[in-house]
Amino acid sequence: MKVNRLAVAVAALLLCSAPAFAAPPASAGSSGQGSASSSDNAQPESLVQKLMKPMSSTTTGTVTVEGKSISYKAVAGTLVVDGTGSKESTPEVAMSYVAYFKQGADASKRPITFLYNGGPGSSTVWLLMGGWGPERVVTNDHTHTPAAPYQLVNNDYSLLDASDLVFIDAPGTGFGRLLPQGKTAADRAKDRTALAKQIWSVDGDGQVFSRFITQFLSKYGRWNSPKYLYGESYGTTRSAVLAGILELQDNIDLNGVILQSQILNFNLSIDGTRADPGVDMPYVLALPTYAATAWYHKRLPKFDNGKLEPLLKQVIQFTDTDYEQALQAGSTLSEAKEREIADKLQDFTGLPASYWMKADLRVSGGMFEHELQNNTDTTTGRLDTRFSGPSMDPLAEMSEYDPQSAAISSAYISAFNEYVRKDLKFGQDMHFRPMIYGLKDFHWSMKHHAPGTHYTRQGGLNVMPDLASAMKYNPDLKVMMNGGFYDLATPFYTAIYELHHLAIPRRLDKNITYAFYPSGHMVYVNIPSLHMLHDNVAAFIDATDNQGGSNGQNNDSKKQHG
Repeated sequence: MKVNRLAVAVAALLLCSAPAFAAPPASAGSSGQGSASSSDNAQPESLVQKLMKPMSSTTTGTVTVEGKSISYKAVAGTLVVDGTGSKESTPEVAMSYVAYFKQGADASKRPITFLYNGGPGSSTVWLLMGGWGPERVVTNDHTHTPAAPYQLVNNDYSLLDASDLVFIDAPGTGFGRLLPQGKTAADRAKDRTALAKQIWSVDGDGQVFSRFITQFLSKYGRWNSPKYLYGESYGTTRSAVLAGILELQDNIDLNGVILQSQILNFNLSIDGTRADPGVDMPYVLALPTYAATAWYHKRLPKFDNGKLEPLLKQVIQFTDTDYEQALQAGSTLSEAKEREIADKLQDFTGLPASYWMKADLRVSGGMFEHELQNNTDTTTGRLDTRFSGPSMDPLAEMSEYDPQSAAISSAYISAFNEYVRKDLKFGQDMHFRPMIYGLKDFHWSMKHHAPGTHYTRQGGLNVMPDLASAMKYNPDLKVMMNGGFYDLATPFYTAIYELHHLAIPRRLDKNITYAFYPSGHMVYVNIPSLHMLHDNVAAFIDATDNQGGSNGQNNDSKKQHG
């Protein structure tokens, strides 16, 4: 029998506060911050020619991680990814990256982790500058960070103590660009249109990332290293697709896949639920995050003096029984029962019962973000619901921006642009794109051809079959899911539901571990959570790198690893 979702959530909540752990437009799954120039077609021809060949800059540095000094080599640069088939020797895209290698380590045994943010269409500046790089930008924990000057500090919880790190920017983001070919401007424009359609898609993105990784392994001699994927937000979607490609197509067994702020099945997203009437599970799975958020903002009179753990235990019990059954009843639900459910929803979310009834007991993420603190003209955050900001329109139905994105984006982008040029000595006379949402020809395709199928899926994206296929093809593959209790972009209970519904044999359930934190989508924004996250991920890598350190992972999927 699958592990009970309530047991997983409560066990992890209890462990996430254990003394051992003292001390980031968005489409669903977006890690969304930053801006992009309006068009890539106007880029100087010299830039494309410049990027036709790999570029790099190598520097050295030292970071202190939990009291231990680590010397490292840093390489910032680009790799050129060619096409396949008849275009095998034709450059298609230059992808930028920043890699950190621990000096003095045996590369054949040293773990290597490939990291990326999501969007889709985002660079990986967020994981680099906030989570795992050797230097970290300082931002406020849950309020708007003041404007420059910003501060970079030693990252006490960099993951360099456990693994070498490769931060990869998605095609077209960072310093990377598409590389259209052709003798004339018209030929190049035509080729660019074809490249954009091919690469800016679920499957095209996965294939390009796989070719980047295999090229990187060859360039730096890391084929025999323990290998890990680390994705955040849509990066977890990419990880599922990429794991399937690497395992089934490229015959590369991964040691582990680390998922942070997971979204595998977009049909379960709490954003845009009106487009799918009759699909009620998104409302059910988001309710625990609504409750945690309302509790954090002291909107629950019956629970304001209590702790989060007993509240979530009650909410999840209600979610899995009365609330789910009420939604399934649809128009057959009696008026009396509807009132009863609405009253309970008021207790757990702080939104009036009358509002719940007007909403037919179905409140989307944007509606909740707008209404929770609307009596003070305040909008609640999406990526991290601990954040709040002035409402753009107090009379609107839904939130019109994300206060968390607004609170930290400037710090991350400014700090990285300074760091990459001053410390890493790369990017002079080049423009760094945090993301590419503003490009005229950026139209991401969610069409997907899942492993084992003979057609391309046209409906809502679901990459659960990709991850399941990778886990079955390589039954030793371990998966770690990390989530924040205050993440409304990818709610933690939705992630649990997805992993509990993978089409894998029951004996493989033990290969999945779960960990949750009192933070949001970008777990690392909260420093105590970053500390916990570091210790959990480092322990996961140590237990799965086949070095004998822990003789294999502690296979208890009910508990937080660490």
